[in-house]
Amino acid sequence: MVPTVSAGQTMGQSFEKVSGADLTGREISIFPIRFEIRDFRGGIRMVKRITRRDFARSAAVTAAATYFSPGGVAIDNSHLQPEKTVVTDAMDQALEIFANTGTEFGGGFSNHGPMGAEALVAMGRADAVKGWSEGYKQRLGPHERQGRPVAKEEWPRALGDFNRVADWMAFFLREMQEAAWQEVLKQWTPRLSPGLSAAAMHGLLRTAHAVRSLARKETSARRRELAEGLAYWAARYQILPTHSDKRSGRLTPSEAVKQIEFLPVERRLRGSIVAGLRGLDGFEPFTGVADMVDPKTDAARFLSDLTETFANSYLANVRYGNAIAHIHAVTGPSAVRLLLPFVPPEAQSGLLRYSWQATAAIFAAFGRTSEFGPFEFKEWKREDLIDRAVTGGDEHAIKFTEACLREYTANPKPVYLTAAFDVVNRLG
Repeated sequence: MVPTVSAGQTMGQSFEKVSGADLTGREISIFPIRFEIRDFRGGIRMVKRITRRDFARSAAVTAAATYFSPGGVAIDNSHLQPEKTVVTDAMDQALEIFANTGTEFGGGFSNHGPMGAEALVAMGRADAVKGWSEGYKQRLGPHERQGRPVAKEEWPRALGDFNRVADWMAFFLREMQEAAWQEVLKQWTPRLSPGLSAAAMHGLLRTAHAVRSLARKETSARRRELAEGLAYWAARYQILPTHSDKRSGRLTPSEAVKQIEFLPVERRLRGSIVAGLRGLDGFEPFTGVADMVDPKTDAARFLSDLTETFANSYLANVRYGNAIAHIHAVTGPSAVRLLLPFVPPEAQSGLLRYSWQATAAIFAAFGRTSEFGPFEFKEWKREDLIDRAVTGGDEHAIKFTEACLREYTANPKPVYLTAAFDVVNRLG
């Protein structure tokens, strides 16, 4: 009989139960942890402790369910999965920290707390979540108060009314009591897609991060966070200037971007991204932009072309300023990728169409050139980019780095890595 060791993991300690044979005096290994059997009846005494950082980064622990020690002992490692221990705890702890904080703060800045925490988790840095979240919370105010309930029959009239953001959150919480969150998302994504530019796409972004977190594990805190994201999307719903016929073009985003006409400098509005997008109202050359591309194509390929195009645009245009705006031209459409598995095929083309339109709007309102490159690219190491973002601590740098790494996985072009490196240099 082959003796086995079934593992249970807590942060900083590991407790093992051995069955099947007397292993006293034997030494076994689960890289990077070494255990020595001191007494079979007492289990295993751990010789080397594992740190939070080592645990989060240990590919050996997360990738395999079974190992064999040099002595031939089978090690059942199936419970040493970060998604079931450290990551889950870190995300729920972050949501507890951000509970009852406002959707916006400081006169219109979006609360990036839950999104930043989820991005850290996705990058394998659950160890950094609590400290970062507690620090970021200091700048936030209290949650908005409810007014009157959003009734199912009147929801179109409540779109775009930020005074009712708390009412919208209560509405989506009720919706998720009546149906699974996947069904709610399936129903509401097509309804909200035309206003995808809401709050500089932060409604979309917060929703997407919440969805990825829920896909890992369902908890009441995570469902509430999805309600927050959808509520923000609905309350800041913003339709951009467009033709009403919704014709589909034949261009890819990388081809269509060359045909976008920039908003004249004298017409540009100073301030936030949202203010800048308002400058496009009445700008006739922009109204046909949504119709330039063909969204009825392979969704993953469309998004890769879209994010690669605007990662190149970031590098070309960031020297003129407005780094934050150009960052969202990548993170916004990248967030759509997180929603696609939960959106029915018939609704995906609309989501792609409006993600292109919102990204193109940022380009038209804040860009200066459509000549991209040539750039000097370097294959930066993933861990180095993550370390830089975490050390700097800027919420946009963290989210942008995670989005670029995610896009690089789908479409391994060095522009994503170079853009992520540049962002940290600029934002810290």
